[in-house]
Amino acid sequence: MPTVPQFIAGEFVQSCSSKWMDVTNPATNDVIAQVPCATSDEMRQAIDNAGEVFKSWKETPVSERARVMMRYQALLKSHHDEIAETLSQETGKTFEDARGDVWRGIEVVEHAANVATLMMGETVENVARDVDTHSWTQPLGVCAGITPFNFPAMIPLWMFPMAIACGNTFVLKPSEQDPLTPMRLAELFDQAGAPKGVLQVVHGAREQVDTLLTDPSIRAISFVGSVPVGQYIYETGTRHMKRVQSFAGAKNHMVIMPDADKQQVLNALVGASVGAAGQRCMAISVAVFVGAAQQWIPELKDAMATVRPGAWNDPGASYGPLISAEARERVESLIATGESQGATLLLDGRGCTVDGLPEGHWVGPTLFGDVTPDMEIYREEVFGPVLSCMNADSLGDAIELINNSPYGNGTAIFTNHGGVARRFQHDIEVGQVGVNVPIPVPLPFFSFTGWKGSFYGDQHAYGKQAVRFYTETKTVTSRWFSTEASRSDANFSIQLR
Repeated sequence: MPTVPQFIAGEFVQSCSSKWMDVTNPATNDVIAQVPCATSDEMRQAIDNAGEVFKSWKETPVSERARVMMRYQALLKSHHDEIAETLSQETGKTFEDARGDVWRGIEVVEHAANVATLMMGETVENVARDVDTHSWTQPLGVCAGITPFNFPAMIPLWMFPMAIACGNTFVLKPSEQDPLTPMRLAELFDQAGAPKGVLQVVHGAREQVDTLLTDPSIRAISFVGSVPVGQYIYETGTRHMKRVQSFAGAKNHMVIMPDADKQQVLNALVGASVGAAGQRCMAISVAVFVGAAQQWIPELKDAMATVRPGAWNDPGASYGPLISAEARERVESLIATGESQGATLLLDGRGCTVDGLPEGHWVGPTLFGDVTPDMEIYREEVFGPVLSCMNADSLGDAIELINNSPYGNGTAIFTNHGGVARRFQHDIEVGQVGVNVPIPVPLPFFSFTGWKGSFYGDQHAYGKQAVRFYTETKTVTSRWFSTEASRSDANFSIQLR
């Protein structure tokens, strides 16, 4: 059985751990590798080496750091499909979906290659007589990232390229459910000429995460995952004096106005709700039909009924399996609860099978009607190919429904009326808003800006906010005495003069 190595001190090494976890192909349930839980000594070695390497890496000119990212993005592009195939094998994603996962990560690496302009400070001459002030942007030190299973290429690439380009070193703890893709990313980063020890990759579960959260050498933690874990990460990390960005749960609504293009609405709802088996934090899981738009629900049911899951290399498959048997059981349990609490089950994905793959964790497209806010199927993040339909009498009612949700990751409205769209995007209390765009994930020169219970922290991922998250600002105020006349007497006030 293949074993997944760790990347410590610039070397790919086999762990000495006695604790190993299976990595399975979700479409077949076959074990394809085993991943270790790093020992305390291995964790210590990775963190200490990252701290030692930081001393020299922070002094590396920013242009040289940018060139590492330029070489890295070129390697990622040349190995794009190979990475996507590995990703498909361990997540079950269709090949096209896996390619998109890799590509969205490459875009962040391209952004990291522009780090010189992103780290520029500010200066003002003569803030007082013969006094100048300027600011510098300097790296923090050793940073760490804890990534989820659903985007094993994109989300690690949200983190370590931006942190390292800013002059930090980085310890990555990828999901134990699909570590092969992150390890391939590390191999290519090494081939790009990154100095040994700038990136470390360690594996494990809660014990290893707690080490990163509590170790005093770690300055900043980035996490993407579920609500309870996200809260724990934020509270534990900040309690240990770390800078933390923690991306947690979501319940994303799409509002459909009667004047919208019906076919565009149906296409958007189908793709955004069941794509990637619904295992996206930006998936649309609630459709809010306003007024007469409610008449489109039967056609939505017909459209979703034509969608089928399948293997990663099946060109007719729209999405793959859920990541694990436990994930499938949870989704099916929520479907059962929705039905028992009075929602109308229009399309039932339980008991889904795929020819030739009887052990896969399949759930078919599932559609609920008549969902109300008190139902568990609405309150919980399902993280499966399940769409709940709700009705609203007016745009104001739809906005109130969404704003009452504890989450604020993403939302969308479909309409052909500019005034309606403007009111929605202004009044809605959600961080990422799409107008006729169902999944409004920003490109890397912006930032991923979830609100409310979807995010804990101050600065978000990638874009300018990532640079602020991974750096400190140093402000220098200086005065040079050029002549006897420019010298001043003792000043006993705080005022510069």
